[in-house]
Amino acid sequence: MSQAEGDAPAPKGFGRRRYRRRLRSRIILSFVLLGLGLTAMFAIAAVFVGAVVEDQTVGSVLKHNVDEYAERFYQDRSAEWAPLSSVRAIVYGPGRLHNVPPDWAELETGVYNITGEEDGEPFVYRLVVKKDAEYWFFLAQDMTNTAEVRARIKLILIAAVVLFTVLAGVIGWWSASRVMRPVSELANLLGASGDSARPGALAPHFPDDEVGELATALDDYAARLTEVVQRDREFNADVSHELRTPLAVVKGAVELLLSRPGLDEKTLARLQRIQRAEQQCTDLISALLLLSRAERGHGSTDVCRVAEQLLEAHRSQLGGKPLELRLEGEAGRLMVDAPEAAVSVALGNLIGNAVKYTMAGTIVVRLHDNAVDVIDSGPGLSAEDAAHLFERGYRGSHAEHTHGGGIGLSIVRRLCRLYDWQVRVVPGAERGVVATLYFDAGDTASG
Repeated sequence: MSQAEGDAPAPKGFGRRRYRRRLRSRIILSFVLLGLGLTAMFAIAAVFVGAVVEDQTVGSVLKHNVDEYAERFYQDRSAEWAPLSSVRAIVYGPGRLHNVPPDWAELETGVYNITGEEDGEPFVYRLVVKKDAEYWFFLAQDMTNTAEVRARIKLILIAAVVLFTVLAGVIGWWSASRVMRPVSELANLLGASGDSARPGALAPHFPDDEVGELATALDDYAARLTEVVQRDREFNADVSHELRTPLAVVKGAVELLLSRPGLDEKTLARLQRIQRAEQQCTDLISALLLLSRAERGHGSTDVCRVAEQLLEAHRSQLGGKPLELRLEGEAGRLMVDAPEAAVSVALGNLIGNAVKYTMAGTIVVRLHDNAVDVIDSGPGLSAEDAAHLFERGYRGSHAEHTHGGGIGLSIVRRLCRLYDWQVRVVPGAERGVVATLYFDAGDTASG
C-alpha cells in the first residue's frame, strides 16, 4: 500500500555509508592501503629478485663444476673429484646408461629444480645435466635447507607486510587526527553558535590557512543568512501586525451587524460566513507567525470543538454538492497542548482537501485518543501523488477543476515538525483517502 508521511525516516545503512564517507576514515584508509601496497610490492620484489639471483648464481656455479668434472674425467678416467658434502657428481658411460634414473634420463642438458621424498622426508635439490655423445654427467646439489630458509624468509616478509600495514594505519590515524583537529574544532564552534540568533565569528579562532579561509567564508555566509532571516521575521511580524488591525475592524463590524434584530436568513448566513472567514484568516496568521519564529505556542485545545467549527464552515460552502460531513467523537476526548489556531490550520487543511477532491459521498472526521482521522470517498491517491503530496506547490492529479496553490499540506507538515506531530495520508480500504493527524509522534496506530 502506498502512503505519504510528513517526516520520512532515514534509510537503512545510512550510518555505515556516512562512516565510509568521513574524511578521517578516508585518510586512514589511504595510509593503510599505501603501506600495504608498498610493503607487498617490496616483499614480492625481494622474493622474485632473490630467486632470480639464486638461480643464476647457483646455476652458474653448478654448471662450472660439472664442466670441470667432465674435463677431469676425460683427462684421467681414474681421477676422483671430491665435491662438497651437499653436492654429488655422477657419470654414466657406455653400458651403464640403462642405470640412469628414469626422471633424469628424459632431461636435456641444463639446470633443473627437483623435489621429492626420501625415507619419508621431503627433499629439494638442484640438478645440472650435461650429456655428451658417450657420457652423461649429473651434478646434484641438496637444496632442502635452502628451501626451508626461503620459506622462513617468506614468512618474515609476510609478517613485515602485516607489521608495516598496521604501522601505516597508526601513522594514518595520527595524521588524520592532526589534520582533522582544526576541522573538528570548526564544526564544534559552528554547532555551538547555532544556539544563538546571531552566531559569533569563527575566523578569529583559526590561523590564516585553509581552515581559516573556510571559517571566513562561513562567517560571511552566516552574516548574509542572518540578515535574510531577520528581514523575513520582520516582514512576517509587520504583516501579521498590519493584517490584525483590518481583521479586528471586520470582526467588530460583523459582530455589530449580527447583534441587530430582524435580520433575514440570507443576510444572517452571509454575515456568519464573513465571520468564519475572518476567524480562519486570524488563525492562519497566528499559525504562520509561529512557524516564522519557530516558536511553540501553548494552550489547551479541544480538537472536537475545532472539528465541529471547521465542518460547519465547510457545510456552508458546499454549494449544492451532494456531500455529507460527519463528526464521530466526543467533546473533551482529545485535548492538545497547542494554540487553537495551529490545530485549526492543520486539521482545516486536511478537511479542506477532502471536501475539495470529493465530488459526492461522505467525509467523516473521527476522533481517537491521540489522533484524528479525516476519511473521504473521493478518487483516491495515486503513487505519484503519494510521492509528492507534501511538497510545496504540488497539486494532485485530480486537481484540474479545483482552486489552490498546493501549499496547504506543506503548512501541515511544517506545523507537525514544530509540534512533534505526525501526518499520514494513505488510500482508503475501498476508495478515497484516509488522512490521519497524530498529536503524539510516537503513536502510529489509530485508536
